[in-house]
Amino acid sequence: MFFGPEDNVAEYYQQQVEMLEGFNEMDALAERGFISGMSKEERERLARSETLAIRISNVANMVLFAAKVYASVRSGSLAIIASTLDSLLDLLSGFILWFTAFSMSTPNPYQYPIGKKRMQPLGILVFASVMATLGLQIILESVRTMVSDDDEFNLTNEQERWVVGIMLGVTLVKLFLVFYCRTFTNKIVKAYAQDHFFDVITNIIGLVAVLLANYIDDWMDPVGAISLALYTIRTWSMTVLENVNSLVGKSAAPEYLQKLTYLCWNHHKAIRHIDTVRAYTFGSHYFVEVDIVLPANMALQEAHDIGESLQEKLELLPEIERAFVHLDYEFSHKPEHAQAHAL
Repeated sequence: MFFGPEDNVAEYYQQQVEMLEGFNEMDALAERGFISGMSKEERERLARSETLAIRISNVANMVLFAAKVYASVRSGSLAIIASTLDSLLDLLSGFILWFTAFSMSTPNPYQYPIGKKRMQPLGILVFASVMATLGLQIILESVRTMVSDDDEFNLTNEQERWVVGIMLGVTLVKLFLVFYCRTFTNKIVKAYAQDHFFDVITNIIGLVAVLLANYIDDWMDPVGAISLALYTIRTWSMTVLENVNSLVGKSAAPEYLQKLTYLCWNHHKAIRHIDTVRAYTFGSHYFVEVDIVLPANMALQEAHDIGESLQEKLELLPEIERAFVHLDYEFSHKPEHAQAHAL
């Protein structure tokens, strides 16, 4: 696909609009001391509805997982078992999100002085490793089935009715949850919507594979299982890469650094220069480091108040976990922590 000059111009102006919106947001924060938006009652009402959506999704995942386990036992289909494994992923990942959120909401400043924000990506990494192992096991079992001379895959009419009924019912429920969760803007709820959508796809593939194996040829069942296992491994590999970036301290996007620089520069008229602005991932949030230059003859009390108020202002941004503001009187020195940036 090729983009013409008009597309490039449109993309440029869209970037400019987004940048100006970000600057307006920083201006509002500088003037009012808070980010304008919904009232407290509206936020609480929205939070309750989002919590309800998450709970409905978790309960549905548990019930539907139990139904698919029964379908797996009744059919003995590797494709259905692989689809059930994908449902197990959703169920356990929801538990991990809940457990890590609970852990992060109970801080211990003595044992964990910088918080537990990295609990969630760490839990996901451990979980993804286990699930990749299970996916590989399904692939090996499917290959063994394809090359062995075991009995033919054959479902009785009763087994077929059970399997088709359960898989279609699960798919319809998941499809309803897709549309329901997409009505929210919360990232976690939208992640649930994406998971439900993927479940719809895996359920359909699993059902088609078992029916093809039953009516056409046995090898279609293990092939469907291998496809679902590879899909599951690929999905979680992408999740692993995303969470690794949040653990190793990846820099924020340039557009976000622009917003922070704008906010710092307009914080106080005594600021002479902005020496450094850094924002890097720390779990699901950012750590921010800012170096500002103030007059050399400024009183310590005044300089401290400027730096502290800037720190508090930065930490009002929802993406920022903690901000560090360093005060200096000149900007011609070598960068701080030069050893960390040496090649």
